[in-house]
Amino acid sequence: MEKDMIVNPYEVKGDIDYDKLIKEFGVEKINNKLLERIKKHTKELHFMLRRGVFFANRDMNWLLDEYEKGNKFFLYTGRGPSGPIHLGHLGTWTFVKWLQDKFGVELWFQFTDDEKFLFKDKSFEEIQKWTDDNMLDVIALGFDPKKTHFIVDTRNANLLYPEAIKFAKKITFSTVKSAFGMTNENNIGQIFYTSMQAVPAIIPSILKKKNIPCLIPLAIDQDPHFRVARDVYPKLGYYKPAIIHGMFLPPLSGISGKMDSSGNENSASILTTDTSEEVKRKINKYAFSGGQPTIEEHRKLGGNPDIDVCFQYLRMFFEEDDAKLKKIHDDYKSGKLLTGELKQYTINKINEFLKNHQKKREEAKKQLDKFIYK
Repeated sequence: MEKDMIVNPYEVKGDIDYDKLIKEFGVEKINNKLLERIKKHTKELHFMLRRGVFFANRDMNWLLDEYEKGNKFFLYTGRGPSGPIHLGHLGTWTFVKWLQDKFGVELWFQFTDDEKFLFKDKSFEEIQKWTDDNMLDVIALGFDPKKTHFIVDTRNANLLYPEAIKFAKKITFSTVKSAFGMTNENNIGQIFYTSMQAVPAIIPSILKKKNIPCLIPLAIDQDPHFRVARDVYPKLGYYKPAIIHGMFLPPLSGISGKMDSSGNENSASILTTDTSEEVKRKINKYAFSGGQPTIEEHRKLGGNPDIDVCFQYLRMFFEEDDAKLKKIHDDYKSGKLLTGELKQYTINKINEFLKNHQKKREEAKKQLDKFIYK
């Protein structure tokens, strides 16, 4: 039975229909022509582009026009720090790092501590603890400290707030209500918040006193913030930011929606701090399988990789080799590869990644100062 789809920055649930979202949000599907155009500059395509994990965009062709004229863009993405980081977050950021490396551009990374304080039932102090903790996961991915700037909304308010009120003055409450489904019960901080998220897309333009194009890679649930603010940018004398939209890494349960980072003993997500034993336990116990109920039936009928969570994790993040992925897909579909074997392969891949990530995460504690914008 299909569940009604809800996709906005504060709630993602139901059966996600990405084609429907493209229509509803008014974004454009990434086609082969655009992929070829990106490849002209990057010499190769990231596997998330090849496989359609990043599947839609706003104004990417315009951004590349500007880039080809010598008007180099910068990247902007972010994190709402309210709990531990899970694998779903890292997918977008590894893609952002690839873009930074290939185009040699700056990244402005926003930690929206104000948003999480306003929307979550957590103390300001707890949100600050998660802000500092989450920074370690971003640094661990290997961003260039000379080109990467962390901004925290409440700590960099002197930079953000004077610009945020310019957006706020041009966005009505009725616009925000219809975009986010807000009611009269929402607190006034929540109503204002979109104005803060709009600002990093123009910070380099303000600092360098010239218009610089911006590219925002994000999961598609975050798009409404920019849909609301897009018409305001030109009114303030700036370019509209270009956006590239990614899919959600599904929760382990395979139930529709996206991975959740509530940080409790939950079956829905694998955290970056999980031990190899925890990863093994969570995958074996909770990962939704596309296999048959018995080995005999599986050998005879084969599995369904399209609904198998382990296969989706490999496709969207952990198996970069297209030939290997195709073999896993075909072997699983034919029944040659069993669910247990697919799970074990995925466990090994994730643990190999996390072993390296956790080591770098530890080293990141000494590097924080290089990344925080002053």
